[in-house]
Amino acid sequence: MIGILPKSLEVNGKEHPINSDFRAALLVFEAFGDAELTQRNKMMTMLEIVYGEMIPSDTEEAMKQAVWFLDIGMEVKKQEDIRTMDYKQDEQYIFSAVNAVYTKDVRELDYMHWWTFYGLCQAISPESLISHISSIRYKKAKNKKLDKHEQEFYRNNRHLIDFRTSDDDYDVMVRQLRG
Repeated sequence: MIGILPKSLEVNGKEHPINSDFRAALLVFEAFGDAELTQRNKMMTMLEIVYGEMIPSDTEEAMKQAVWFLDIGMEVKKQEDIRTMDYKQDEQYIFSAVNAVYTKDVRELDYMHWWTFYGLCQAISPESLISHISSIRYKKAKNKKLDKHEQEFYRNNRHLIDFRTSDDDYDVMVRQLRG
């Protein structure tokens, strides 16, 4: 249905309540960026965060549904493998930009659905710092030439642009689950 924000996921015909708060999704992405966790630990962490203590017995289907939820319900056939954001590394810049859109600090809210938070991220101003960082990351990943002001910004702010980890296991897992 249009406009419905899911608070449960169907796994093998049975509805399972989920943690749909944006903080849960961000924790999942943070876990997938943790180089110390094994792939299995990352997937189990995702299931524990999304489903809580009541993880469905069909963990493979539960993972597919959790990924569907984290991907805001989009069925993506082919996705470009270019990472331009890291929710942990970019946290302050993301929240600053989201708060400008929402006009108050979303971290102070008791609850905000993940899809609502994601929608706010999509409305971030192109002039924001996180947009600028993401744009430079995209151009660098595509081997596109940076404008003069982007080159200077990159030289002076490599610590903002360069990812601290090169491993993005969430994207790898998504590709595996989609087949």
